[in-house]
Amino acid sequence: MTRTSAPVDAPATGAWEGLVTTALLGTDRRTPPGTGPGPEAPVALLDAAAVETVRRRAGLRPARAAERPQPAPDDPRPPLPQAAAHRLAILLADRPGASGGGRRGTTPDLTELLPQWLAAANARGFAPPPQLLPALLDAARGRTDLRPAALEFAGPRALWLARLNPDWRFALRSTPGGGAALPHLADDDGIRQLWQEGLFAERVALLSALRSHDPAAARELLATTWATERAEDRLMFLDSLRTRLGPDDEPFLEQALADRSRNVRATAAELLSALPGSALAARMAVRAEACVAIDHMQPVMATPTITVEAPHECDPGMERDGVVAKAPAGRGERSWWFGQLVEAAPLGTWSRRLGGRTPREIVALPVTDDWQGELHAAWCRAAVRQRDAEWSRALLGEPSAPEAGGPGAVSLAERAKLLGTLDAAERAEWVAGFIATHGLSEAFQLLGVCAVPWAPPLGRAVVDALNIARDAGSYPWSFSGVMGLAERCLDPSEAARLDGLLAVPDEPENASPGAGGYWAEAFQRLVTTLRLRAAMAEELNTS
Repeated sequence: MTRTSAPVDAPATGAWEGLVTTALLGTDRRTPPGTGPGPEAPVALLDAAAVETVRRRAGLRPARAAERPQPAPDDPRPPLPQAAAHRLAILLADRPGASGGGRRGTTPDLTELLPQWLAAANARGFAPPPQLLPALLDAARGRTDLRPAALEFAGPRALWLARLNPDWRFALRSTPGGGAALPHLADDDGIRQLWQEGLFAERVALLSALRSHDPAAARELLATTWATERAEDRLMFLDSLRTRLGPDDEPFLEQALADRSRNVRATAAELLSALPGSALAARMAVRAEACVAIDHMQPVMATPTITVEAPHECDPGMERDGVVAKAPAGRGERSWWFGQLVEAAPLGTWSRRLGGRTPREIVALPVTDDWQGELHAAWCRAAVRQRDAEWSRALLGEPSAPEAGGPGAVSLAERAKLLGTLDAAERAEWVAGFIATHGLSEAFQLLGVCAVPWAPPLGRAVVDALNIARDAGSYPWSFSGVMGLAERCLDPSEAARLDGLLAVPDEPENASPGAGGYWAEAFQRLVTTLRLRAAMAEELNTS
């Protein structure tokens, strides 16, 4: 019986997969088709693989030659120093999870250092080695958090490659305008033509670039087509006005309050409430003032108390100004409306309404009928929206207060947002004081908003708290998140100060078995990572 080869357009199903399986199992356990066990089986397997390879390659039908792509664009930036290029290759070769999980040992986690390396390279304006662009795009494909910095560093050649490989098309979607060149911002005709004829991504990129350069021109350009845009596009375009938002934007935003789309109306109201001098903010202040007052019925010598009378209805005027009438599940309607009014009212309202008191004095006042949490939470949101550092300080309270957090902070997330309104030095000092009083158990989210590298007082507070946890004899695993942050955020100059923590400490009687060794390992990894970060910075600084 003779075998006939399959026609080119009907390859044998699974033939190649069967040969691969045989190779993986070994010919002593599975032999190739038509061959028995014995010393000839491996040779037969290789012969069959060679025949199948030729057949697979011949299975492509002739086709017209594709148009040759245009040459890759030039990248005018200076090339990376050789040592830095070698370091980048090492960072890109490391893959998340390559260690197999479990105990990390003393080896630095290179995948967590790549974002920091990219930020430093971008700050210095370097261009990547062309041969590393595929690995860089693969890394960005697998990690969305890397994409902005990776694509900035990769530059125009990455977009050229992305048009040739479907696996990298995310780069075109992630780049405003899909990598298309925008007209010069002084080219009025080019701007007008792209705005009228461009793709949506190109128009978003144009509006964002113009808004950063000339806010009024961007707003006027948007107004020319506003009435004919789709609702979802109007929402995206309106969001661009957050950049350099100012009083001149108020008339346009007031008109958007009557938009057909609820989401557009809500965004317009939010932007107007971030302008304390706007008419909407004044209307919200009147409504909020009607809900909050000092109780004048108390005895003269008693501590003043804030009373709250939440609105009994959400009228059309409130809805037009952005108040959402339907409360979420589990929330009372009146408290829901009340919170939105206070959040949108200018914070300057309350000193005038509550007897000329300062924010700190106002926050310290008792509030009747269990309204304190709702009122303070709304003030927190207002402080974040209006970027009011004085109110943020009052709501945060002293970091050494007996209760973790301030009187108005309802969650760690809220505290982190309030800290974001302070400058970097003050933020670091507050978090350092919080850690010194409360330890690290609640500090992880707060550390995430601090500038990198950490200021010396904050770095010392974190290391001291880790040292205290080590001396307590518990395992370090509950502090692995903070330790990971320290590896990325602690100033590399702190490495020498940590050398005293590398030895295995004497374990107290009630210590967890072997905890001292785990701590020594964790501190060794921290020191090794800090020194690696210092080397990375030095390599990027080498001309």
